[in-house]
Amino acid sequence: MKRVSRRSFLAASAAASAAPALAQQRNTPRPDGADVIIVGAGAAGIAAARRLVAAGRRVTIVEAAGEVGGRCVTDTRIFGVPYDRGAHWIHMPDINPVAKLATQTGLDIYPAPPGQRVRVGRRFARESEMEDFLATQVRATTAIADAARKGDVACSQALPKDLGEWRSTIEFFLGPFGCGKDLSEVSALDFARSSERDIDAFCRQGFGALLAKLATGLPVQLNSPVSAIEWGRRTAVEVATARGRLTAPAAIVTVSTNVLNARKIKFDPELPKRQSDAVGRLKLGSYDHVTLDLPGNPLGLRSDELILEKSNSPRTASLFSNASGSTLCMIDVAGGFGRDLSAKGEKEMLAFALEWLGNLFGSDLKSIVRRAHATRWDEEPYVLGAFSAASPGGQPSRRILMEPLNRMFFAGEAVHETLWGTVGGAWESGERAADAVLKLFGGRR
Repeated sequence: MKRVSRRSFLAASAAASAAPALAQQRNTPRPDGADVIIVGAGAAGIAAARRLVAAGRRVTIVEAAGEVGGRCVTDTRIFGVPYDRGAHWIHMPDINPVAKLATQTGLDIYPAPPGQRVRVGRRFARESEMEDFLATQVRATTAIADAARKGDVACSQALPKDLGEWRSTIEFFLGPFGCGKDLSEVSALDFARSSERDIDAFCRQGFGALLAKLATGLPVQLNSPVSAIEWGRRTAVEVATARGRLTAPAAIVTVSTNVLNARKIKFDPELPKRQSDAVGRLKLGSYDHVTLDLPGNPLGLRSDELILEKSNSPRTASLFSNASGSTLCMIDVAGGFGRDLSAKGEKEMLAFALEWLGNLFGSDLKSIVRRAHATRWDEEPYVLGAFSAASPGGQPSRRILMEPLNRMFFAGEAVHETLWGTVGGAWESGERAADAVLKLFGGRR
């Protein structure tokens, strides 16, 4: 109940903050076009569109890519089975708004196995070693939370000095694996305020497939990258796309912060310094899958197992085995090491994955791999990264991006204080932006 109340409070706050600045600008949306232009057909854009359509408003979604989903897409061509190229974990399914809607799609949502296992050399950690690892993890997260109460520093500064032999593993698990960035780049306050994500689920047909189902029937213009947004008018927002210019009484912008930082969209007038600085403090981290099709389960692992390595350097990864009962195993690389590895290309990423697995399981898998694929989200032109984690001192930037700019509103995982970096957070952010637009319009049609 506390979580639901907080979510409702945030939505109401966003709508209320829009009211004073826009109270004198309300007007009935034009009957000959869209009421709202939504830039981006990821989770936030889909959620905003559904909320607005349900309220009787007309929307147009413009999407730069050739498919909906943003950073949550399922591919069935590469391996012949569902393969989530982006987001895969459905966090906290009992309260996740996307998981709750899954019953409408007919897709299969099932619980993830609890916890994870750790490889120590070529064996799994013993029970006593796992207890030591988990206790060290608790000490580290508690130290970050304690530091956040006093001020906002880098998470690395808050870590206890005596993490011992588990330090490197903890740094990877909390930083690159959890935030997409090394802990030296992550705000302790942002980390401490993020909601628990210790209960998970998966969609057997793919998380991206679930998101695409929820977008069914929405008016989406694919392959329509936006080049400019004119938001300074009192009564309308104009959006320039590859297919022409669109005008509507309001717009919701859901593109990634890295796309905004790269100035791929020109704003007229320029974004105020307050907003542009906020975007700069919420840059995306790096997180990629190196996925191997390993028929016959040569590693002898269960379905949907998360496996870490007791590492002694940042040159490490995580393993997600036999996704949804398939033969796909995902080696995930992230943070600074993952970013550098991705920049070298798919061949180098595959070589690392095979070497890393060989060191942990003592197997030469080169002749066993049937197919392989590596994502490179840093190179995706309409994304340029994985997900946001605020830089030290940057946690307030999330609330700054909730503030409307005339008739333009921002949404996305970066515009959520507690569920940043998640599809559920992006979804809630989209709904909140839609509510603010409805407040501007005076409610339902």
